[in-house]
Amino acid sequence: MPFFCYLLECADGTFYTGWTTDPARREKQHNAGTGARYTRPRRPVRMVYIEEVPDKISALKRELAIKRMPRARKQNLINSQD
Repeated sequence: MPFFCYLLECADGTFYTGWTTDPARREKQHNAGTGARYTRPRRPVRMVYIEEVPDKISALKRELAIKRMPRARKQNLINSQD
């Protein structure tokens, strides 16, 4: 089963980082208000970055690494995916 780290851009311009096994389902959950508490008042959100990782441990580590990045570096990740 593949795992993914992702970045959402919230309606207020902030980023949210998470991990999932199904990015499309997870984006729908965030937009329905059943995702993370952080994204509920910041809807709608849109998936701006997805990165496949080999396993859950890698996903958790990568999520933490992305969360620790400054905003400019997150923006560079998003731009590099285009």
